[in-house]
Amino acid sequence: MSFTKSDVNKIIEELQAKDWIQNFQIFGKKIMIDAVSPSPAMHDKKKLEDALINAFKDKLPEATVNVRVTVKAQKAAKLPTAPLKGKKIEGIQNIIAVASGKGGVGKSTVAANIAISLQKMGFKVGLLDADIYGPSMPLMFDVEKAKPRSVNVDGKSKMEPVESYGIKLLSIGFFADMDQAVVWRGAMASKAIHQLIHDADWGKLDFLIVDLPPGTGDIHLSLVQEVPVTGAVIVSTPQHIALADARKGVGMFKMESIDVPVLGFIENMAYFTPEELPDNKYYIFGQNGVRNLAEKMEIPFLGEVPLVQSIREAGDVGRPAALQANTIASQAYTEITKNLVSSLAKRNEDLPPTEIVRITTMAGCPT
Repeated sequence: MSFTKSDVNKIIEELQAKDWIQNFQIFGKKIMIDAVSPSPAMHDKKKLEDALINAFKDKLPEATVNVRVTVKAQKAAKLPTAPLKGKKIEGIQNIIAVASGKGGVGKSTVAANIAISLQKMGFKVGLLDADIYGPSMPLMFDVEKAKPRSVNVDGKSKMEPVESYGIKLLSIGFFADMDQAVVWRGAMASKAIHQLIHDADWGKLDFLIVDLPPGTGDIHLSLVQEVPVTGAVIVSTPQHIALADARKGVGMFKMESIDVPVLGFIENMAYFTPEELPDNKYYIFGQNGVRNLAEKMEIPFLGEVPLVQSIREAGDVGRPAALQANTIASQAYTEITKNLVSSLAKRNEDLPPTEIVRITTMAGCPT
């Protein structure tokens, strides 16, 4: 005796098991059934399997029935959110995080020169050196021997940022000797970030630029938990190994639990231009790598900075290259900063203000 799909469907309907059948196939007298159990319990899976086999044995005794039962996918329980761990800093309009996937791509140099370029445009700017393990801003701004003063604000003692070239600066480097290594666990580093942010008298700022450590880690999480970061900028060189890490940096800011808008990519050391041959370009680390990545990830490309000797020299003597007049370097930083401001204006127009991040557990790293 042969049987059809209608015969099989009729038995399934009589058993009221239609909701649990994903698929079935008939091969001669053999019926293959894929079923889904509403419960992961072994006895429930077995109960469904036996019910199907017995029903077909009763109605179609000549059929050989093979039942495969899987478990219905359950929605993961939503973890309770942690309470807010930070607060907005009164008087600061925009907080911009400057990050990189890996070290050695010139992130701190770019952060310093963006701060200078913003100040030259007439904005009030602060710069927080959040690279706890490798602070460099005191040297870059020629204030490595300075110490923040204590000031009284509304009855509370706060740190007064060091000012250089019109930029308000705070760095862990002001509190440690140049030869002293900062060997801290994550909790201590996070506490230091909290103090540099909230125990300082920043006053009124249009921008607070935050120079983050390379990679993704405790400091990054601490920052987004402490304050609502307006947006992030990713700095990378054009070589493939740097781009791979830059993607991870973007991925961190785009995580659902962080959700900080990425304002754009900056390509540093884009090409080498000798001083005596200003029209020549040598693409030592590859050409247009960051620009192409930006297009692929649909993130604004803010511009490129050439590899020129004057940028290195300016950083070493504590006078950022953006302070120079009409040089390749200063023009590059000015153009990048203009594009950053435009990207920020679009972000503030299209998106609501960033909230302070509520983090429970991320990628195996408990907060």
